[in-house]
Amino acid sequence: MANGWAQDGAVQEQIDDTVKDAVLAARARLPSGEAAEDCDLCGEDIPEARRRALPGVRTCVACQSQRDAAVRHSAINRRGSKDSQLR
Repeated sequence: MANGWAQDGAVQEQIDDTVKDAVLAARARLPSGEAAEDCDLCGEDIPEARRRALPGVRTCVACQSQRDAAVRHSAINRRGSKDSQLR
């Protein structure tokens, strides 16, 4: 049930679009191509099992963990829902 000027299902459409955007962004960050034998950041060997599991991987587990911890996500609702504007 929509409120105000929104059509029925508009809230679910926003949720679906947000999830779709997040999935596409995550897929874009996945490595592709030929995997490196040595980490691009620290030079340590990348285990064969990791290279088979993640085609195109360029970093070791330790360096990738540090990179993942440094990722910041925006808390801005780009679709401009009333709820986000009232906060």
